[in-house]
Order: sequence, then C-alpha cells, then structure tokens
Amino acid sequence: MLNINRENLKASHQLIWFAIDFVMLGLLILNLALIIFDSIYGFIAVQDLLAVHAAGFHELYQPVHENFIFYDLLFVAVFLTEFFLRWGYAIRAQVYDRWYFYPFIHWYDLVGCIPVGSLRFLRVLRIISIIYRLHQYKIIDITQSRLYQFFNFYYEAFMEELSDRIVIKVLSGVQTEVGRGSPLFDRVQHEILYPRKAMLTDWLSERVSQAASEGYMPKRGELRVYLEERVDAALKQNLELSRLRYLPVVGPTIQETLEEAVGDIVANVIHQILEDLASSTNHAFIEDIVDVFLPAPELAPSPSRKQNEALISLIHDIIEAIKAQVRVKHWRSDLKERKDIP
Repeated sequence: MLNINRENLKASHQLIWFAIDFVMLGLLILNLALIIFDSIYGFIAVQDLLAVHAAGFHELYQPVHENFIFYDLLFVAVFLTEFFLRWGYAIRAQVYDRWYFYPFIHWYDLVGCIPVGSLRFLRVLRIISIIYRLHQYKIIDITQSRLYQFFNFYYEAFMEELSDRIVIKVLSGVQTEVGRGSPLFDRVQHEILYPRKAMLTDWLSERVSQAASEGYMPKRGELRVYLEERVDAALKQNLELSRLRYLPVVGPTIQETLEEAVGDIVANVIHQILEDLASSTNHAFIEDIVDVFLPAPELAPSPSRKQNEALISLIHDIIEAIKAQVRVKHWRSDLKERKDIP
C-alpha cells in the first residue's frame, strides 16, 4: 500500500494539481476496470452464466454493455478536459519552449482517448505517468510497494541473466582472439603500452617513491639492526673468517672489526638504495627498467613460441575464472533470502 507524504504534498505548492492527479488516477483505474470487464462480458458464455447465477446484475449491466461507448465517452470527456487544462497551464507557465510541444510529448493521453478497443489500453501509460510524477515529487514512494518490489526483482533477474550471457559471449570472443597468438600481444605492447611509456614511468616512479617512503623510512632503524644481525650470523658461519680467530693476539679483534665493518657497509648500501628510491631521483632508474620491459617496436625481440603459449594459457585461465564468476546467479540467492517475493 502506498503512503502519501503529506509534508511534501504541502511543501510542493501544487496541491490542486496533485489532487487532480489522484482524481484522474482513480477515474483511469475505474475506466480500465470497466473496459476489461466489458470485454469479458462480451462473450456469450459469460452472459449466459451471469443470466443464470446473477440475473439481477445481468439485467442491470446489459444496457451498459449495449451503450458502453457512450459511457466510455463520458470518461473520455473528463480526460480531455484535464488534458486541455494542463496544456493551458503548460503554455502559461512556459513549461516547454513552444506552446504546441505539450500534445506531442503527451501523445499517449490523446491517443488513449480514442474509443477503440486496442487504443483504450494506452490509458495505462497515463496511469504510469501520473504515478511517476507523484513519485518524482516524493508525494508517494513506489519503491516501497510490494507490486514494485515484485516486478523490480524479476526485472533485475532478467537483466542479470541477459547481461551474463552477453558478457560470457564477449569473453569467449576475447579468448578466441587471444588464441590466435602474438599479433594481439604485439598490438597491446606497441600500440597501447609503448605510446604511454612516459605515463607508466611517472606512475611507477611515484608509487615506488611512496612505497619506499611509507614502508622504509619509519622503520629504517629496525631494518638496520635486522641487517646487521643477519650479516653477523652469516659471517660467523664463514669458515675463512672464523680462522682469523686463531691468529695470536690480534685475531679476535680483526674478526670482530671485519664483522662490524661488513655489517655497516651492507646496511649503508641498502639504506642508500632505499633513500634513492624514496626520492624523486628514482625516475631515471625506473625509466631504465621500463625501457627494458617496453623497448621501441623496432628493437623489441620477437617472443618465442613457448612464451606465447604460456601467455595465451595464462590469459585463457584468467578469462575462464571471470566467466565462472559471471555465471554465478546472485538473484537466485537473493530469492532464497527474501520471503516477500513469491
């Protein structure tokens, strides 16, 4: 059941128009219900059934059925009056750029007024437009209605099924293209990656600098202690260095001095490398690395057959994993969890 937001209704300053909307909504629903009932009543079997089991109602409704166009024209007169009233308001308020735009934009209102069976049901569009307008102004919230939730759920399920099939079809086509081998890889490298080499270099340089600054600088003391301990342990396991201990008088001192010196040298070298990476001077170093991975097209070596096959297999497996995930039907799990959707 839809709830009317009275506060938004008062704040809209269009209370009269919304009142007309609600009246028209009721008349349209009543009119369509009569059209449907009269269409069913038109069958002789239905008339005979009512004549036997509801003779009073049959006698009462028979004149209405025989003159149904007349009664329908009464509704049409009301609908046309409301249409021209809104058209006049649209002209006065300059809602559209030209005065004659209104009937073209609201064509379904006019066509639905034609008293022909197939065109009468275009009045459903008028109902939808009124409900949508009320929803836009937040007078009602159709998303909270059970009817909307029912149709929206199955609409989303349909769209998920449709989109999944399209995505799987596209991915299968990509797999076919990848299976053709190196021309695709060459195009990716030469036409996509290589023209953007400068951008990739700048991005990698910035990311490496950020990673070194945030990951190393706050813990460089701890890293230095760790490196010195590792170097010290490695030197103690070195057979040649351990023999220095047997030198008379100066042997232990020389061994200890060498261990400290080597540990300090290793720690300082790594510290300097990471400091360089954390600074803006790493750009040239990163550029050299990118040049190795993305050489100029005329200098790029042709990949071997095994490399191509390995890369094709890797991409194929990745796409298969994506297709397996796409095949998962989320709407089915939602249907099991939601008890309000029949």
